[in-house]
Amino acid sequence: MDSKSNNLQNQQPEQGMNLMILNNRLRILEERYSTNRERMFVMNQNMIEHYKKINFDISSLNKEMKELKDEIFTIKETVKHLVQELDNFARKEQLKVLEKYINMWNPFNYVTEEEVEKIIERKRSKNVKSKK
Repeated sequence: MDSKSNNLQNQQPEQGMNLMILNNRLRILEERYSTNRERMFVMNQNMIEHYKKINFDISSLNKEMKELKDEIFTIKETVKHLVQELDNFARKEQLKVLEKYINMWNPFNYVTEEEVEKIIERKRSKNVKSKK
């Protein structure tokens, strides 16, 4: 029995050592797990912040696109209006026809009503002088 008790005494310190080793390994694994959990939490927080920022940027871009579409629509409407107004202007050929008529009539040779009255008065006065 002596050898059995010796074996038991030798096994007990080994088992105690094994328990301490296992306990240390378990503590190390728990610390790693805790560290990984904290890292995951920080990563999740960063991802949430990044997601919010991206959503804000997308929203801003959508607003800018809507404004640009509105501006483009306004520009198109203005151009259409200008084209319609351009149709109301006289063409080069029409201006040349008008120029020919004006040159034919030569409005600079026309006299005013006052000038006609003066001419008539002069003629009368000449006629009156010549009759006397």
